Amino acid sequence: MGHVRFMIFYFLAGILANITYFVIDIHSKIPEFGASGAIAGVMGAYILMFPRARILTLIFIFFFPWFVELPAFVFIGYWFLIQLVAGTLTLASPISQGGTAWWAHVGGFVSGMVMLPLFRKPSRRKSYPDETYHLNE
Repeated sequence: MGHVRFMIFYFLAGILANITYFVIDIHSKIPEFGASGAIAGVMGAYILMFPRARILTLIFIFFFPWFVELPAFVFIGYWFLIQLVAGTLTLASPISQGGTAWWAHVGGFVSGMVMLPLFRKPSRRKSYPDETYHLNE
């Protein structure tokens, strides 16, 4: 993306995340402020750009920590699913719960995926002519 495109992308993802939170939970009495929606937008773009990249993850099995490499698609996809389920459960709950703006995460993630083609630099691959040399010429 480059520095300037990334900065604009990041801020737009944050703004769209906040709009998503506001639209879905319009009656919330808890203000939503933070960078987590913008970071979720970066994660949404990352999963499209590098789905097979390996992410080193710490997993606890009972009391034993294990370091496991997972594909980005699995790790970030699981994270997104958690955000979506938690956001849906908070909407279904009659008690207002604060602390995490789940829908801002969902909105940022989706906006990052949608905006990626607009901000991605075109490929800089150069095509070289066939450099076959013939000694008989």
